[in-house]
Amino acid sequence: MDKIINSSPYIFSVSELTQGIKDILESKFPFVWVKGQISNYTVASSGHIYFTLKDEGACLDVVWFKGNQLGFSKLKTLLKDGQEVLCAGRLNVYPPRGRYQLIIEFVQEVGTGTLFLAFEKLKEKLAQEGLFSPDTKKEIPFNPTIVGVITAPNSAALQDFLTISSQYGLEKRFILYPTSVQGEESISQIVKAIEIANIHAKAEVLVLIRGGGSLEDLWSFNTEEVARAIFSSKIPIITGIGHEIDTTIADLVADKRASTPSHVPQLLWMKKQELFSKVQQLEENLWQAIDGFLYKKEHNLSNKIREFSFLNPFKKIESLEDKFNSFQLILENKFNLFLTRKIKDFSALEQKIVSFFSPEYFKLYFQKIRGLEENLIQNCLQLLTKKENQLKLLNNQISNLDPFLPLNRGYSLVKIKSSGEIVKSIRQLKTGEKVEIRVKDGSKEAKIC
Repeated sequence: MDKIINSSPYIFSVSELTQGIKDILESKFPFVWVKGQISNYTVASSGHIYFTLKDEGACLDVVWFKGNQLGFSKLKTLLKDGQEVLCAGRLNVYPPRGRYQLIIEFVQEVGTGTLFLAFEKLKEKLAQEGLFSPDTKKEIPFNPTIVGVITAPNSAALQDFLTISSQYGLEKRFILYPTSVQGEESISQIVKAIEIANIHAKAEVLVLIRGGGSLEDLWSFNTEEVARAIFSSKIPIITGIGHEIDTTIADLVADKRASTPSHVPQLLWMKKQELFSKVQQLEENLWQAIDGFLYKKEHNLSNKIREFSFLNPFKKIESLEDKFNSFQLILENKFNLFLTRKIKDFSALEQKIVSFFSPEYFKLYFQKIRGLEENLIQNCLQLLTKKENQLKLLNNQISNLDPFLPLNRGYSLVKIKSSGEIVKSIRQLKTGEKVEIRVKDGSKEAKIC
């Protein structure tokens, strides 16, 4: 029988194992030359440069410390994503993250990477076919109510888009067409999502969005299949892919490009606060116009009242004043009723503007508002003209009732001195009674003999 040996394996701590790997790796590869394509090129505020060196099968993190960059000032300005370079340096394991990286001391430009060359080749081909031509761009609808969104369902880009969209426009609905936005399978999924959205024909506009990433991460949007699907879409498409500096083939073919997913809502809707401010300003302008109109008419009416204030307070005048007050009250009541009806019309118009805001709809109701304003002014002018004519007629009637008016035509007025009665018959006079004879330019007393 074989002898059984009871022995326990040696158990490493994470630090021990990482340090062992670091010692072996750094001693085995003290200085290496590596060729690859740059991706995720970043210059830190400290002056250090970080990027990923990759080929078709693997990738390697690279650190170029500021102290090792002396003599490479011109080359630093030329490096970019997609460029192929030759790097020399030493391998290093960074224990806090358990990752190995290449700390370079020398960089030499080799040429443009394969992905960048493929991008430029496809770009030139599609440009010659007219896929980027402004003449082929479809018009983006203003204030759409149904928007199709093509992106990853749980992505940060989708959440940013929905959050910013809530601050713009009024009532709207989104239809999500979920797809992958990275990897080989994402190409066919994006194409299929565009085709399905066109078959449904429910969305007024399609939004194709994705967050930032390297050239490789965004490569699905640089493929010919996606570009032709966007170009063939009957529904206009807005793209918001990556960061502001990222421009993909999909952006060039799309009917409109947003710099980021968060920028897309600004191309579709006006900000809610701006909409409400415009409606409020229109309401204030209308009330100012009404107040100005009423003030002017009230001023004119006050002048007319003062013109008739010199008349003698006969009973007929009092009756005419009562009629005037009655006419004025009727005029005010009719005007208030008319104004109330127009305010209701304006409120209904305001609600429709808020619910269905669009340039054409807005323009139509602006015309109606102007029409209402013109009708209001015309009706008020007609009513005031009519009442002015009535006042003139009443003034003439009052003038005709003046008992001293015949004196201007050569007649005289005889009054009994003691009673003040006007003599209308000879039977009113008695011998020896004193009378007052009034003519145009004065009066004299006389005694009946």
